[in-house]
Amino acid sequence: MQYSHLFGPVHSRRLGRSLGIDLVPFKTCSYDCVYCECGPTTVEILERREFFPIREVLSELRDYLSRSPELDFLTFSGSGEPTLSSSIGEVIRFIKGTYPAYRIAVLTNGSLLHRPDVRRELLPADVILPTLSSVVDQTFRRIHRPAPGISAMQIVEGLECLRNDYEGEIWLEVFIIPGVNTSPDELAGLRAAIERIHPDRVQLNTLDRPGTEDWVKPATAEQLDEIRGILGLSGVEAVEPVRYELTAGSVMPGEWADAIDLVHELIRRRPCTLDDLSASTGLSRREILKILREIQTGSDIEERREDRGIFYFCPE
Repeated sequence: MQYSHLFGPVHSRRLGRSLGIDLVPFKTCSYDCVYCECGPTTVEILERREFFPIREVLSELRDYLSRSPELDFLTFSGSGEPTLSSSIGEVIRFIKGTYPAYRIAVLTNGSLLHRPDVRRELLPADVILPTLSSVVDQTFRRIHRPAPGISAMQIVEGLECLRNDYEGEIWLEVFIIPGVNTSPDELAGLRAAIERIHPDRVQLNTLDRPGTEDWVKPATAEQLDEIRGILGLSGVEAVEPVRYELTAGSVMPGEWADAIDLVHELIRRRPCTLDDLSASTGLSRREILKILREIQTGSDIEERREDRGIFYFCPE
């Protein structure tokens, strides 16, 4: 079955082996973040809607999960803001009712969490991973370039309401851009907001793949550790890079077309290195290289060298 709304499984730095569920069209979001690995936002909106017939999503989930794959999480994520989909609550309830063994995570920028209907739909999820990178409006707008009507304090207030309503775990992401949100005043504001929100974890994240803007650079492990110390709060951790365990598996002849489709789909959604693709698919480096040679012929896949290696991506 060809999947339009599921992708992966991918090896996530925060969630392990994760099957992605994408409920919004490519780059439909309430933010246009300078660090986004999926590229610039093309449709910036705050209006919620059902972007795809929900029966399509449920059919794909039935087909995939009926094989009982080993997964750490089913993750609502993708190339836009998942809470913009008015179907997210129904899909979460379907998974919990039909496949209760699987844990559900929701990756969200937090822009709609001030809305009671959005918070109510997310309540059955096991983990919610919102983002808060600055409480200073000028910095917040520089980093996230939000749709009109969104402010930094509105995000904080929405996260406070979520903590009051939600019994699951909140893993708050703080995306660090050196020189932008790392001043003493910035970090003091973040500390005060974190104390109001009471997340279960605070995860300091930084650039791992090429972002939308070339000027965005990753923080070093030493910088993240220093920020962790400055915040001085329990539960603060730096997101570790993926530890790759490269496989030496082989693809059966009848599975080669599926492997090509999977690799192409992963690259279409976000830039990936050879190691990223190997870790996500379970294929060996040799097999990934063979697939890349095959799909690069006559395709739109390009290469870019970054600090972490050569990234393969599909330009807009």
